[in-house]
Amino acid sequence: MSNVLMDPTSELSSEHREPLPRPSSLEGLTVGLLDISKARGDVFIDRIEDLMVQRGISTRRYKKPTFTRIAPVELTQQIATECDVVVESLAD
Repeated sequence: MSNVLMDPTSELSSEHREPLPRPSSLEGLTVGLLDISKARGDVFIDRIEDLMVQRGISTRRYKKPTFTRIAPVELTQQIATECDVVVESLAD
């Protein structure tokens, strides 16, 4: 099965990319929770974190400086080195 992923940041033409395989379980993994700084995104992330912690899943929190720009390279590199998977909030 092939997928076309669109990069909303400034992609001029779509690129064929295969998504990474999803883990079968979050057990033993660290889940990054990225708040993109939109209104009430933190409320969503708070709830997701609460549900994960109740299940014994390790989480780490991150926040973009602003939702109007892509995440700084330093932030994405930090998340990539500290986490196995990421949940990104999109809320208003």
